Amino acid sequence: MSENRNPEGAGSRPRALVSVYDKTGVIELAQRLVALGWEIISSGGTAAALADAGIPVIPVEQVTGAPEMMDGRVKTIHPLIHGGLLADLSNPDHVSDLENRGIIPINLVVSNLYPFRSDPSVEQIDIGGPAMVRAGAKNHERVGVVVQPDDYPAVLDELEAAGALSDATRLRLARAAFAHTSAYDNAIFGWLDSLDDTEADSLPPTVALTLERQEVLRYGENPHQVGARYRIAGQPSWWDQASQLQGKAMSYLNVFDADAAWRLAHSLGDDPAAAVIKHANPCGAAVADDIAEAYRRAHECDPVSAFGGIVAVSRPVTAEMAEALADVFTEVLIAPEYDEDALTLLGKKKNLRVLQAPPPEAADLEVRTMGSAALVQTPDTVSMDRSTWQVVTERVPSDDQWADLELAWRVAARVGSNCIVLAKDRQAVGIGAGQQNRRDAGRIAAEKAAGRATGGACASDAFFPFRDGLDAAADAGCAAVIQPGGSVRDHEVIDAANEHGMAMIFTGERHFKH
Repeated sequence: MSENRNPEGAGSRPRALVSVYDKTGVIELAQRLVALGWEIISSGGTAAALADAGIPVIPVEQVTGAPEMMDGRVKTIHPLIHGGLLADLSNPDHVSDLENRGIIPINLVVSNLYPFRSDPSVEQIDIGGPAMVRAGAKNHERVGVVVQPDDYPAVLDELEAAGALSDATRLRLARAAFAHTSAYDNAIFGWLDSLDDTEADSLPPTVALTLERQEVLRYGENPHQVGARYRIAGQPSWWDQASQLQGKAMSYLNVFDADAAWRLAHSLGDDPAAAVIKHANPCGAAVADDIAEAYRRAHECDPVSAFGGIVAVSRPVTAEMAEALADVFTEVLIAPEYDEDALTLLGKKKNLRVLQAPPPEAADLEVRTMGSAALVQTPDTVSMDRSTWQVVTERVPSDDQWADLELAWRVAARVGSNCIVLAKDRQAVGIGAGQQNRRDAGRIAAEKAAGRATGGACASDAFFPFRDGLDAAADAGCAAVIQPGGSVRDHEVIDAANEHGMAMIFTGERHFKH
């Protein structure tokens, strides 16, 4: 065994292999390990950083006798490294191999990987790092593997207190290590999918979702169910940057409905907008010149359903809006910011959960599980390009009616199907959601509007299969209708609109939501 592979005294102390891209906390980690009598093996930039800090470090090439090559692509991939990681010390044959080849066991691996997600490229595909992590995690019965700087303190505390990591700790760390490399590989093949022009107009052949638990919730949809909020690994979520300023912990349904409300509020255009959600469906939505008025008008749509609902607004909450909300039982309020006076007023509602959040991110894919199967689709984006819409009636919408049509169309895309949305003066005044037939959806919307849709607009998320839906919109007082079109009876529906003197728009795009 050559001297450069086994420095004098090596092997008599526990040995850690430290090779990290993210060097957060690594100096303190190494200092505390050395103080406990550990040897540190390291490579490249990590070895230089430790040496600069005055920490004794054994370069990897001193262990392997093989300098780095190919611009660092090959440095830790060597039997003298991986033999030290993978050896089962309870197996006499493994121990014999160690002795015959001069390999010193490695007890701890500290490694995190090249930041592929932030800068995807071939050179950011880490090979040696995942290999070390997986080798150590496979042999977790005797090797600890640390892939997150957040785990350094607990690992060090346990080593200082007990002299070694417990079986339970090594098992936990191994699980985290394999989750880490799995998510890393998922990011890589997702990037490769994006480079494949042959898949440009279709969904990828494989979709891998690594979900990281972010928050344990009080329970699921019902108290007997367990619930938690997860995030797709490596992908930012608006929830990660949201701050809860007051109120009880969020429940599963609070989170589900809050997300729906926040996305709806941000889909209503550039003016101050408010949305009220109950059981995942809008029961109010409006835009106005100021946020207090937008909220009041959204609440007016269906005050009964708004009881215990979720409110989201697209502008900072003012004291005036907080006063308008004061007498309404609301579970969650979400806004980009809050005036100090508004927070003071809201603070009197101890059970109100107040969230401050950035705009919601757009999804790449939508995934819905069905037992062990799943449905995957691209997101439903709502085009508001009037140049692609068609006025199919003799009458053309007025400017005010165009504004109502656009609001009703935006809201309808977020309402469970079948749905009808009635709007007047940029305020939803009647929403019929989730009905098995469109006629019932229209009837419910008209009942909720109670005459307030006169002169306004009606939106249907899918075509009217018969003229009775159009007749119902006319009976509710609507002067304009927006719908996808595409029924074999379109001509009958157009004729009905002309009989009623209504304007009607075909968008050519359906917005079912289930």
